[in-house]
Amino acid sequence: MILDIKKYPDPVLTKKAKKIKNIDQEIQKLIDDMIETMYAAPGVGLAAPQVGHSLRLAVFDSSVKEEEGLLTVMINPEIIEKNGEIIMKEGCLSVPGLEAEIKRSEQVKVIGLDRNGHTVTIEATGFLARVIQHEIDHLEGILLLDRISLLKRNIYKRRFVKKQREEAKEQAAQE
Repeated sequence: MILDIKKYPDPVLTKKAKKIKNIDQEIQKLIDDMIETMYAAPGVGLAAPQVGHSLRLAVFDSSVKEEEGLLTVMINPEIIEKNGEIIMKEGCLSVPGLEAEIKRSEQVKVIGLDRNGHTVTIEATGFLARVIQHEIDHLEGILLLDRISLLKRNIYKRRFVKKQREEAKEQAAQE
């Protein structure tokens, strides 16, 4: 089932997500729905808070940008090592219309659980490392907006408020 992607300023996006203690049928269904939602969006990653669940769960597939992509499910992911720095343009399904140059680690080592509860370690570089860091940000309650300058953030917020007002006027005119 395709889930509704929460957009800024939804409060679920700014909360630190809770660890998953039990990988039950409900979690398995959420994983399946998140995968379907990510591909339909289309996106390269999706974190549970983005679909309204404050849980430490992310799915990603970097094959959109890289040939070596692979659908990955990570439960309770934790970055245990970071190396280098690189600045690249990023966007986010939960912050529509914003693309910004973001500085991130070039390489990361992440540990977490797969959907079967087995411990998984991923060593990633380049685009995949960026995707993983972006999704873990969501689990920490950090949005792309939090990674840009105050000036750019304020410009985005003003545009967002203006767009909301215009949409409300259009809707009122249709009623």
